[in-house]
Amino acid sequence: MSKFGVVVMGPAGAGKTTFCSALIQHLRLNKRSCFYVNLDPAAEDFSYAPDLDIKELISLEDAMEEMGLGPNGGLIYCFEFLLDNLDFLTEAIDPLTDEYLIIIDMPGQIELYTHIPIVPTLIKHLTRGGALNVNLCAAYLLESTFVIDRAKFFAGTLSAMSAMIMLELPHVNVLSKMDLVKDSVSRKELKRFIDPDNSLLDDDPTDSKAALISSQNKSADPSSADSVMAGGSFKRLNRAVAQLIDDFSMVSFLQLDVQNEDSVGAILSYIDDAIQFHEAQEPREPNDEVEYDYQDAEME
Repeated sequence: MSKFGVVVMGPAGAGKTTFCSALIQHLRLNKRSCFYVNLDPAAEDFSYAPDLDIKELISLEDAMEEMGLGPNGGLIYCFEFLLDNLDFLTEAIDPLTDEYLIIIDMPGQIELYTHIPIVPTLIKHLTRGGALNVNLCAAYLLESTFVIDRAKFFAGTLSAMSAMIMLELPHVNVLSKMDLVKDSVSRKELKRFIDPDNSLLDDDPTDSKAALISSQNKSADPSSADSVMAGGSFKRLNRAVAQLIDDFSMVSFLQLDVQNEDSVGAILSYIDDAIQFHEAQEPREPNDEVEYDYQDAEME
């Protein structure tokens, strides 16, 4: 029997746990079952208590204290410990039916799923190639304020593309916290970031500062403090990254405002399509029609 789930990922501060809470609330309002898994060993505050919490197995604080590690090293140790104790996940998830949506809340250290094979190994255990046969998709959140700094936006988009390649899962990429930019960026401008391409750099307002410094001192060393702070020395690199993303043409974004129920529902519909949730649901029997004796009615 198949199971269904979504892995919520993204950089620190992207709003992953807030999105998980909004998703759970939306599912409950629509009378759908869900199972909330927290895999962030440092997380403490939740709007909805996790049904399964990695801190029941190991916490970041304990790993740092006992192993003498820093935050990043401690996080990697926690996930290596989880991989050595996968029964912790298997025993909790295996009994779930196909009516549940399994929501897995990940930590914000993106190196876990961009260039360290820890999370890809975990994903293989969860999906059809592993023990649990879960139809998974990834929801990668990127904070919408990144669009104000286009070089930063392309760096975030590159991390999303890296996660897509590493995890080999259906992906839903999301610009979160749209309420933070709706008053400063027009809808027309935001639409340009939905399908990123290198034309966004052609009219980047931050380029004007670099151009001004360059015109003031054409012989300036590109590695000097002024050039670096103005971003002039990174212009070619930014364009190369943007061109790489454009060439792959893998990343497009959905817009999310967790305060808007319709916005959360729209993201959920894309997740359902990616994991083919509705196709696996049994058709429900309609309510039995009330029997009516027409002969008795005529006699009356």
